[in-house]
Amino acid sequence: MAYVYLLIAACFEAGWPIGMKLASLTGNKGLYLSLAIITMMLSGWFLYLAQRVIPIGTAYCWWTGTGCIAVMLISCFCFGESFSLSKACGIIFIVSGIVLLEISRQGT
Repeated sequence: MAYVYLLIAACFEAGWPIGMKLASLTGNKGLYLSLAIITMMLSGWFLYLAQRVIPIGTAYCWWTGTGCIAVMLISCFCFGESFSLSKACGIIFIVSGIVLLEISRQGT
């Protein structure tokens, strides 16, 4: 269940920068900034739930890494940011790092 909490936390982690971006693009700043704050709090709460079982170093890397990947992909598909080979390699490196951390955690 801890990894489900971690995945939910990562989704909410992606929500707050997207909320801030939408606030900067639209006239409805209050709504999107409020949503950004709510997603920040929910992200932190679900990270708290996950790290009760998963070591904080591993949980934090999962949380920030998957949130980072989600924001980057959303920005490419929804905001017209370019996607390049170097960005794809960056995603591969982030995922590789998360996998290596998980492997090393389970080996101890």
